[in-house]
Formats: sequence, structure tokens, C-alpha cells
Amino acid sequence: MSDKQNLSYQAGQATGQTKEKASGLMDKAKDAAASAQDSMQHAGQQMKQKAQGAAEVVKDKTGLNKNT
Repeated sequence: MSDKQNLSYQAGQATGQTKEKASGLMDKAKDAAASAQDSMQHAGQQMKQKAQGAAEVVKDKTGLNKNT
């Protein structure tokens, strides 16, 4: 194999490795984003439930939550 062919081969190897690493990093970034989204949705649901509970307490204390 000539020096030129060897350099071309090594360049191709480096390009392939770089693409593989980039793909792995993108997968990790996607997983992190999905995890963050799930966490935020869960936190939002908890806040909503707490706010609804607080509203019920206020209604009970002010007599607005009358059961007929």
C-alpha cells in the first residue's frame, strides 16, 4: 500500500470514528432531553394536584364547596 493510499485509509477511518462518536453523543442528548421532559411533566402534574388541593381547602373554609 502506498503512502497516499495509507493516508487516505487513515482519513477514512478517522471520519468513520468521528461519525460514530457524534451519533453516540446525539443519542445521549436525545435521551437526556426525553428524561428532562418526563421530569418536567411529572413536576407539572404534582403542582397541578397541589393547587387543586389548595383550592378545595379554600372552598371548604369559605363555604363555597357545598355538597347538596
